[in-house]
Amino acid sequence: MGLTSVGIGSGMDIGGIVTALVNAESAGKIAKFDVSEGKLNAQISGIGALKSAMSEFNDKLKTLTKSETFGSQKVAISTKDYLSATVDKTAVSGSYQVKVEQLAQSQKVGSAVTTDASSPIGEGSLSIGVGSGTAFNIDVSATDSLTDIMNKINNADDNTDVTATVINGELGPQLVLGSKKTGEDNLISVTATNTGAGTGLSDTFTMSELTPAKNAIVHIDGVKVVAQSNSLKEAITGVSLTLTAADIDKTTTLTVSKDTTTSKTAIEGFVESYNSLMKTVKDLTGYNPDTKKAGILQGDALPRSIQSQLRSMLSSGFDTSDGTQMLANLGVKTTREGLLEVDSTKLTEAIKNDKGTIAELFATEDTGLASKMSSLVDTYIKSGGAIDGRDSSLDEQLSRIADSRVQLNTRMTAYSDRLYKQYNAMDLMVANLNSQSSSLLSRIDSLPGVVRQSK
Repeated sequence: MGLTSVGIGSGMDIGGIVTALVNAESAGKIAKFDVSEGKLNAQISGIGALKSAMSEFNDKLKTLTKSETFGSQKVAISTKDYLSATVDKTAVSGSYQVKVEQLAQSQKVGSAVTTDASSPIGEGSLSIGVGSGTAFNIDVSATDSLTDIMNKINNADDNTDVTATVINGELGPQLVLGSKKTGEDNLISVTATNTGAGTGLSDTFTMSELTPAKNAIVHIDGVKVVAQSNSLKEAITGVSLTLTAADIDKTTTLTVSKDTTTSKTAIEGFVESYNSLMKTVKDLTGYNPDTKKAGILQGDALPRSIQSQLRSMLSSGFDTSDGTQMLANLGVKTTREGLLEVDSTKLTEAIKNDKGTIAELFATEDTGLASKMSSLVDTYIKSGGAIDGRDSSLDEQLSRIADSRVQLNTRMTAYSDRLYKQYNAMDLMVANLNSQSSSLLSRIDSLPGVVRQSK
């Protein structure tokens, strides 16, 4: 008869013994797995931090590769009462005296007054146009009222230039058409054709001018400028004006000057981001004597290679139309620690006096500093790039460790089963021997004349 509980026959803690032996066999391997896994996870975290810093740096580089970052202009006006202004990089620095004599205005015309806006007008058609644009046609049925005609005009698919409104005036309702375009070139024309009995439609749509069309009139440094719109985009090179009020006796001073802020902010952002990237590389690969800890990527060639290539680019000269230029010419210098520092005054002065060479230094495609750096960084951080390749390699190593853990668990399970079988067999043998011993002693005790000595 077999034993149903381990250790009954021998009195030994077989379960504890087996567990201790299995743990002794696997503990070293599990500890090794844990250490390797911890290092790999730390490296993955470090690679992630490196990629994040490089991505932020690349964003700053992208700004420096855009031509609009450099050579931009800014505009200031002495008062906002009469106009607003914007400029592009083609604007010429200088001061302009502007007087607004007249704002552009759209024309409005009205139909004849009718007795009732809801009564039929007469059957026919209307052809409505604005300026030299293509006219659109409205069919008017015998039952259409002034209100119906208004709705047909406003809802016409090919109507882009006219709005229609019924205004109930002192003498009665009339239909008012307004041009969506300002200026004297955009006059409204209405032609009514009767097709039914009577001349009600043509009589009603004999239009009269309610509000005249006007051109914008502005004087710039004494030169009279006439425009169809209150938005003037070509009156001054590179300057767009929006007129808001008119008073010929009031002068607005408009000043165009070089905008150093955009370029300076972009260059300072580049320096700050570069230094952040270099600090990240140092933390990941260096050794801290205070904490006596090495960076998690110490000895790794990847971050060191990135650092070396970027530093090499910074120390190079760049050909421009004004000769070879370097960052130091702008007040951006490299410190002994390999970081960048900016002389703010020198940078501002360099941008202020720039004739286009700063844009060439940074933004020239393939050869400019920002362009070359961005291309380099892209090879590392792009999908499927060098950093993704390193991540994949580390993930594969983690996967192999996970597989090794499964294999170890399988072996330890088999080892545990084998030990239980061995110890259970021994336990059964001990139980049988104890049983035989008890039986033998019992028989000896039953023999006549046999007296066992007590211990």
